[in-house]
Amino acid sequence: MKVVGLMSGTSYDGVDVAAAEFTLDGDTLRLRPLGHRGLDYDDELRAAIGALLPPGSTTIEAVCRLDNRLGEVFAEAAAVGVELAGGAVDAVVSPGQTVFHWIADGRARGTLQLGAVARVAARVGVPVLSDLRSADVAAGGQGAPLVPAFDALLLDAADGAAPRAALNLGGIANLTVLAPGAPVLGYDVGPANALLDAAARRLLGRPCDLDGAHAATGRVHPGLLDVLLAEPYYAAPPPKSTGKELFHAGYLDARLAALGESVPADDVLATLTELTARVVAAECDRHGVVEVVAAGGGVRNPTLTARLAALGAGRWRLRTTDELGVPAQAKEAYAFALLGWLSWHGLPGALPSVTGAARAAVLGSWTPSGPAYRGAAAVVAPRRLRIAD
Repeated sequence: MKVVGLMSGTSYDGVDVAAAEFTLDGDTLRLRPLGHRGLDYDDELRAAIGALLPPGSTTIEAVCRLDNRLGEVFAEAAAVGVELAGGAVDAVVSPGQTVFHWIADGRARGTLQLGAVARVAARVGVPVLSDLRSADVAAGGQGAPLVPAFDALLLDAADGAAPRAALNLGGIANLTVLAPGAPVLGYDVGPANALLDAAARRLLGRPCDLDGAHAATGRVHPGLLDVLLAEPYYAAPPPKSTGKELFHAGYLDARLAALGESVPADDVLATLTELTARVVAAECDRHGVVEVVAAGGGVRNPTLTARLAALGAGRWRLRTTDELGVPAQAKEAYAFALLGWLSWHGLPGALPSVTGAARAAVLGSWTPSGPAYRGAAAVVAPRRLRIAD
């Protein structure tokens, strides 16, 4: 089965596209990467998404316009995925752009992704899976993170004798912990690129601090770091999830104002980099992991990865999913392709031990196109994922 996975994360800088071929061999699922690509959003679309996100206000008209504009972009991305797969696929997974994740009293009450999925289905002519988080929220879960299902199969806790972790450094940093004989644990740790990008826009007039160059020349401001580390979210126990509804530009402005002194731009970026590294490292230490396998846009920031590696020295080693055959930049897109394969076969994609749901949910809603989707014959749930040559 060939599946195209799309992903647009909390950094909302573009769409990652990955095409994969899945073959089930007993209880081992083999994923053959067929190619991946990134499609950048233009400045106008990034601005439209940013204007709609919390703490900004919006209108139903703006939501409708953005929903359909994103649908057109995702349709183009899906078409690119079909090309990568050789011109034909069985399904596309288009989870959309998250614009709000409603958390109240530590519980997820709802979640909203935009991306006019009917436009995607009309463009590619195959069934499209969307709205992947709502089923888990309806079952009492956080609806996020969903990538741990991929991590659990890829890293297969039974293969090792000590805990290992998978780390994704997107807008938000999330961690999956796999330990022999224990349930899979996964949760959003805190900000990765979310506050760094907000600071770059505010202080540098740029979408990001490319390669962490400004952070590398700055100095960590102890007072600002203390203010940032006081965030209650870090001390909350999992399951938990977060996003731009908490870690946004206004959040950073408020912390800088609370500090009561001016901080140079490079020092702000250095401090935010240290914040992410400290929070992630503390969670890795807490779980006693011996290895951290990282992916996401943040692995392209050498200032951040060097600091993470330094904090883990002597306790855990840091490497990327590229060493396992999964391109770090495209890991989440491949993960959503896997979730599509699972849903197609009626298998759950969310892990209750991760999201806190009362039951494991089969994820998403299918939008048919071409031959009507009728499901597929039941298969044995795989225990591991291997990357084929």
